[in-house]
Amino acid sequence: MTTTGRATALEGTGRSIGTDRIAVVWFKRDLRLHDHRALVAAAEGHRILPLFIREPDIARAEGVDPATTDFGMACAAELDRGLRRLGGRLVLRTGDAVRVLEELHRELSFDVVHAHEETGGMHTWDRDRAVARWCRGRGVDFIEHPQHGVIRRLDTRDGWAARWNRTMRTSESPDPSAPDSDIRLRFAMVEDPGRFDDTDSHDADRIPRLQVQPAGEQHALRTLDDFLHRRGRDYRGGMSSPVTAAEACSRISPHLAWGSLSIRRAHQAAAVRQAEVRELGRRDGWAGSLASFQSRLRWHCHFMQKLEDEPTLETRCMNPAFEGLREEWSEAHLEAWKNGMTGFPMVDAVMRSLAATGWATFRMRAMVVSFACHHLQIDWRPVGRHLAALFIDYEPGIHWSQCQMQAGVTGINTVRIYSPGKQVVDQDPTGVFIRKWVPELLDVPDEHLADPGLMPDMTQRFARCRIGRDYPMPLVDHATAYRRAREVIQRRRSGPGTRDASRAVQRKHGSRRRSPSRKR
Repeated sequence: MTTTGRATALEGTGRSIGTDRIAVVWFKRDLRLHDHRALVAAAEGHRILPLFIREPDIARAEGVDPATTDFGMACAAELDRGLRRLGGRLVLRTGDAVRVLEELHRELSFDVVHAHEETGGMHTWDRDRAVARWCRGRGVDFIEHPQHGVIRRLDTRDGWAARWNRTMRTSESPDPSAPDSDIRLRFAMVEDPGRFDDTDSHDADRIPRLQVQPAGEQHALRTLDDFLHRRGRDYRGGMSSPVTAAEACSRISPHLAWGSLSIRRAHQAAAVRQAEVRELGRRDGWAGSLASFQSRLRWHCHFMQKLEDEPTLETRCMNPAFEGLREEWSEAHLEAWKNGMTGFPMVDAVMRSLAATGWATFRMRAMVVSFACHHLQIDWRPVGRHLAALFIDYEPGIHWSQCQMQAGVTGINTVRIYSPGKQVVDQDPTGVFIRKWVPELLDVPDEHLADPGLMPDMTQRFARCRIGRDYPMPLVDHATAYRRAREVIQRRRSGPGTRDASRAVQRKHGSRRRSPSRKR
């Protein structure tokens, strides 16, 4: 055992590395032991100091609710327990990353920082650049490793899908916690590693979470396995309806966002399951559902690549020709949308559900963005900021690309203007989901759930739901709002310079595959 300053280097399980050089492994949104390239690379010739930095300033700047970061903290706490079993600890610090690294460097002289590349908002980009500058100034190497199918400094989208497939087929980095692992870690420990049970947030602005799914690597792996072998059969048919989606969908999105599950593990596990299904010759829905799941894993990285290539997408239109499209909108309408008080039952149910659970199926997310931007003519930026604060699985690259796509400001995607009434008829005709989250409509007959404002006065009395008193009148008329939205988009699309700008967007961000259009 050797000592450097106030820090102690402790041997973990297995053979000695035979060096006093120390590497920091900076865990960010990669909170796992399996398939962790940065951890394995750091262990070669170094004692390692695993580090997690809680960054409340970045969370506040991005408008992320404390309940969302709590999911990440729970993942980090489980990672700490896993490292303890290997003889180490996950050092916890709070504050600015450069300040944290400077203090640790004074206490424990390390010569390299290993981390995974992160495709986040501008605040994380600025933070990583600041860390890189600090490392150069201190003579510390800063090595970032890819962890998704996202490609840094990508020249062209041509061939991107083939490169993604190759990455997903590459063997995982070995898991040092696996019983048969030949990876042996030695740890450098600081005097005060920090305590994860002291990090509970008591922010007065916290959004109360009633039904948040469990966090951490072991929950992630169990959730994936349960989906691939039990729940996933109905994925293709059940993913769109909020009635069935919570059970039929994989529910791994928060784990992918926080890195408690690697996307390569998900892809390869799904491929193994697909082979099993083919061998058994099953014709019970599994083959189609697994194929749909695999395609969505590709979409995951496809949309993240957009933000990687253009970090300003959280604040600027992907297509500059669409800037200023919706400059005047009602703050009262925005607040009604946030609070699930628009008078459109499916929209309101989804917004209230999101506030409680932090999760919704893709179609419902798309619908609430479409409604806010098209029906209410609200700019996509405040809409996106509010949803980013709600989503437990907030992934900036996917989120902001999708917000712009659903708002119709990319210039390269089919404009989707969802009919909230049609979504009731198609996805919740008996009101199971709507009545759970909008109890004012509990006794409203099924035939009036799509548009309760059309209920006759007598029916309102029997249903104990007076429109305008117990439940709001619709903020807008759907048909009028739909026509206006189409006109607004069409005018801008046919404006000078829009076509050339859209071609540039397609070259930079567009998929090289064509998908059939579907009715919404």
